[in-house]
Amino acid sequence: MRMRTVEIGVGAFMLAGILALVVLALNVSGLNPAEQTGSYKVYARFDNIGGLTPRAKVAMSGVQIGQVTAIRIDKEMLMAEVEMEIFNDVDYLTADTSASILTAGLLGEQYIGVVPGAEDDLLSEGDFIQDTQSALVLEELIGKFLFNKVSE
Repeated sequence: MRMRTVEIGVGAFMLAGILALVVLALNVSGLNPAEQTGSYKVYARFDNIGGLTPRAKVAMSGVQIGQVTAIRIDKEMLMAEVEMEIFNDVDYLTADTSASILTAGLLGEQYIGVVPGAEDDLLSEGDFIQDTQSALVLEELIGKFLFNKVSE
């Protein structure tokens, strides 16, 4: 009887561990089932998005305020157009808000950093963020550095 209670205890412990790993995987992947409800879409155009992917976070001051939902080419401007879903409770982004593609750490994941402006008009559904800064591509930076060294 004692052996059976030990086996049940170990099984319960293993089940709790597996459940914890599933919850951790869902949180890391961005597929959190308890996602924020209600959002509005805004768009931004970038010359180069680097390694930005759908479901990348949109953050302001390090706090997630939304996520990237789609990336496509704007055929008229020939630039990358990024569609972002911003949470409804973030209703204070002004029309002169700027967006930059940033990297978490030196070689980490890329995300969009948003800095609000000072205008009175607010961003609403379907608006474009005009002031954008593209991703810093490490290979381009190294190439420019080497080209400048060779030309000296």
